[in-house]
Amino acid sequence: MLKVDVCVETVFEDLSFNDRIKKVAALGFNTMEFWFWDYNRDVKSTVKLLSDLNIGINDMVVNSPEGNIGGALTNRADKSKYLDSLKKTIDLAQQLNISKLITCTGNEVQGISDEEQMANVIDTLAAAVEIAEKENIVLLLEALNSYVDHAGYFLTSSKLSFDIIRIINSPNLKFLFDIYHMQIMEGNIVDNIEKNISLIGHFHSAGVPGRHELFNSELDYKYIIQKISSLDYDGYFGLEYYPCLDSEVSLREIKKLFDR
Repeated sequence: MLKVDVCVETVFEDLSFNDRIKKVAALGFNTMEFWFWDYNRDVKSTVKLLSDLNIGINDMVVNSPEGNIGGALTNRADKSKYLDSLKKTIDLAQQLNISKLITCTGNEVQGISDEEQMANVIDTLAAAVEIAEKENIVLLLEALNSYVDHAGYFLTSSKLSFDIIRIINSPNLKFLFDIYHMQIMEGNIVDNIEKNISLIGHFHSAGVPGRHELFNSELDYKYIIQKISSLDYDGYFGLEYYPCLDSEVSLREIKKLFDR
């Protein structure tokens, strides 16, 4: 059965971080994910809450899509900044018992070729993977769409993502297959998943267009979920979408997609 987690950044947005976790857990989801840690939060209270509710957090984010937070892999000058951000994020992740971290490439750098930017991405990622291997962390490389949400983002192709992962060739680097973003950029979702499942470490999902509920989408998520469930995949399927409905109603309805 496919394991599901909920990104708490996009649901119950009027509540505090810990209260979002409580609401999602009350709906029967036992794993969450989030983006960046707000260092004004009390880590110990969240650790205690996770323990009390017997739930976990699958992943969090190292750097922003643009690269303004945590550095850009495309920019050689950001290498130290990114690696420092990675080490800081790993320290927090270990406190929260998180074993996977999402990494973005950053935006395209004007004035240098795509080939040089690709070389920069591979160089910094290779150094990051050495750190991840020592710390038992899996890095999740994410491709995004540049048509709707992330204009100027460098990594917009699953093929290029899989090429990078094959070049670095480490079990500690996997692809975050965001179905929403890849549908916008290239389509051919199920075939790409089936052919590359061994390189995929996590999924994100949202309806297309709009990034809303999965059941209001040009994509047949019921079919996609069944296909992934039939493959040799033991990671999570992340719900990262902005509800049009009340968050509680929306998550209850989406949960039905995973009923067997």
